[in-house]
Parts: sequence; C-alpha cells; structure tokens
Amino acid sequence: MDFDLGGLLPFQDLVIRLGLATVLGAAIGAERERLERAAGLRTHALVSVASALIMVVSTYGFPLPPNDPDGALDPSRIAAQVVSGIGFLGAGVIIFRGNTVKGLTTAASIWSVAGVGLAAGGGLYIPAAVGTAFMLLILTGLLPIERRWFARDDRQHLVVLRARRGTDVLGAIQEAMQGTGVHLRSLQIHPARDPEEEAVELVLRAAEPREVLAVVGALRQADGVRRLSYQHQGGNTLAQERAFDDDDDDDDR
Repeated sequence: MDFDLGGLLPFQDLVIRLGLATVLGAAIGAERERLERAAGLRTHALVSVASALIMVVSTYGFPLPPNDPDGALDPSRIAAQVVSGIGFLGAGVIIFRGNTVKGLTTAASIWSVAGVGLAAGGGLYIPAAVGTAFMLLILTGLLPIERRWFARDDRQHLVVLRARRGTDVLGAIQEAMQGTGVHLRSLQIHPARDPEEEAVELVLRAAEPREVLAVVGALRQADGVRRLSYQHQGGNTLAQERAFDDDDDDDDR
C-alpha cells in the first residue's frame, strides 16, 4: 500500500507507531486493571494511541511551505498541549474523601502513558519501550517495598456497627482488639435512625486484612451488636465488604 501522510510518513510507519503506542499503553493499563482501578486497560490504551496520533499530526500534518523551508513551524506545539491537557482526565480519577486522597497513582500513570504515546508517535521506539518498562517497574516492583516500609492509607479499614443503647460498645471494641496488630485510628458515635440504637464508626489500621476480619468476627459476637458492616478502603473501590444482620437474635442477648 502506497498511502502516506503528506508524502512524509509511509503508511507502515504510521501503523507501527500507533500500534506500538496501543500495546505499550495497554501494558500499563493492564497493571491498573489488575488492581481494579478506575482507569484500566482501555483507558490507558486510548490515551497512549491518541497521544501518538496527535504527535503524528503535529509533526507531519502541517508541512512547511516549499518556499520557506526554514520557517518557524514548531512540531512540538500541539504535543505540548497533550502534556498539560491530559491532567484534566487524570483529575477525574482522583477522589478526596475525608482527609485521604485516592487515585493519585492512576492519575500519574495516565499522564505518564501520554508521554509513551508521544514518544511512539514521534518515532522514538526505544525511548517509548524503555519508558514503559520503567513505569511498570515503578507500578509493580516498588509496590511491595512501599507497603513494607511506609504507612499507607490503603491499610485503613472502616467498620460501622449498630448497637443497643446502654451497651458497653467501647469495652467490646477494646476487648476485640486486644492482642491483635489492629490499631484504632478514629472512633465516632452517631445517633441511629432507631432511637434504641446508636451507630459506632471505627477506622482501623492493620497491615493484614485478616487481622481486621478477626476483630470484626469478635465484634459480631459482642453483646448488643445488631448490625455490622466492614469496608476495606483500598484504592478507588471497596475491596471487601461484610454485613451481618442479627436482629432475629436480639431477644437472646
């Protein structure tokens, strides 16, 4: 096929550049998809191939006039807008809840994959591939180190329980957490819709979710607890949830 872009970019080169951008962007997106992040495989692949296409258009879509080969045409002017404009897409996956921020890593990966697309679109195949390798190393290789050496908000666990008024809920919480690696980060008591109940909201911190599940199991058996829900606040989605209804057993407690 003899099609080319403005006589400057052969068709096969165009396919290689856009194809490479798609594959590299999808590789980074697959890692985000594996962790069930808001922006995953398709989002990253689209950002990467679109960035590559914009780079191709910016470089070859506006050829210099024949009588002015030394004109002031700057192929980077459109590509530069990708670097700043992609921030709006990344901002859409950032969630601010309470005093914690979620989605920054995914937003950074979206912004980074735009750079991969620009490199592939500009014909810089090796920089695009090496950049992708380093991005995957950061996203996957540094994650165990980060979890081991740094306290992260994704170790937070939210436990909400409803208990009869007059029940020693604080004592039950202290007893359930005793001897475990679970730490109480915050505790709030709210009035429930039922005037005979009160709602207690706990934010717990633990390295292992199974330690929190042990505490949840102990609280579920505590006297006066009617309903309990558990949410692991990791990433942009709820990783785990447990809810128990014990209204039928209230008369036995």
